Amino acid sequence: MRNSPLQLEFFPSRTVTGYIARLFAVRIVAVLAMLVLVLQMLDLLGESGKILEVAGNGEAQLWTYVSLRIPQLVARFLPYSVLLATIITLFTLNQNSEVIAMKAAGLSAHQVLAPLFLTALVVSATSFAFNERVVTRASATLKAWQAVKYGPVPPQSAVKANVWLRDGDNVLFAQSVSGTGAATWMQGVSWYRRDATGRVTDIVTARAARFADPGWRLESPRGFEVQTAQVQQLPGATVIAPGVTPAQIAITKVDPEAQDLLTLGRSIDAMKAAGRRTGELEGAWWHKISGPLAALLMPLLGAVAAFGLARSGQLFIRAVGGMALGFAFFVVENAALALGNFGGYTPFLAAWSPFVLFTLIGETVLIRTEE
Repeated sequence: MRNSPLQLEFFPSRTVTGYIARLFAVRIVAVLAMLVLVLQMLDLLGESGKILEVAGNGEAQLWTYVSLRIPQLVARFLPYSVLLATIITLFTLNQNSEVIAMKAAGLSAHQVLAPLFLTALVVSATSFAFNERVVTRASATLKAWQAVKYGPVPPQSAVKANVWLRDGDNVLFAQSVSGTGAATWMQGVSWYRRDATGRVTDIVTARAARFADPGWRLESPRGFEVQTAQVQQLPGATVIAPGVTPAQIAITKVDPEAQDLLTLGRSIDAMKAAGRRTGELEGAWWHKISGPLAALLMPLLGAVAAFGLARSGQLFIRAVGGMALGFAFFVVENAALALGNFGGYTPFLAAWSPFVLFTLIGETVLIRTEE
């Protein structure tokens, strides 16, 4: 028996492919916009008080916060939007008997889903580029702004927030660190001098500090003597922490959400050279690739909503089952990343095993039920 021409092609006709892909893309955008709008409003309600309590902040700073927060929400909830859009699209096609018509024309289940896979592939590629170019910069700026409690936004070059550093027996803390090399500078500086027993004897605070090679020159420093509880103004040329260097800062705190793929790779190499543990960062590096590909997996996991007779009364159950399968993927993915951070999985396995596992599960369910 010879196969029909339609069964020898992965995609249906150009008209059908464009029709399904357009339906799917519109629903992805609509669901994502709805989720981001609702979540941004709730988030802004919780943060607006903190922003407006800073002198000089007003409506412009609220919009600044929204512009920095929205990219994070888009990146986080885009896979969920693709899953929900898959369920809605396939549910609608099945409810209108369009899936039955396509199968009667000789299309297989994989061919029916092919336009969704194509659209999801474009979404995955767009998500990766968006994360690398927009989300990382917004995350770095927002965290640095939050570190200074929504004061003036620090420069966006190599911003690190809440950095703790060892200076021999002493400890140096900075709310934010910006710049690289000799141009490195800190904001919200506190230096804790400790005696041989580890007790803090003096605390020096300053609005900012710049690298003095060696040490860090403070701006408007103030000293606090713990034993006498006396506060005194220190000379403007006070230099502290000669043992702390910009190179040490570069490997002290690495935020994978605030670094793109290449920058994070260089940070991992620097930490390895310094003998630091990098398992968690390597897992985050791999997840920067596997994470956007979750959108490509959603049409397969939600495929159970496309098939089965609408009149059988099980269409809603199928849609719920597809949704449950998709959300199970996110639960397993987060659990695998957590196990990878604790060393239970290798970084590569923690990032990719959920994707491979649910690809096999989705294909098994689709083949056994429809093919």
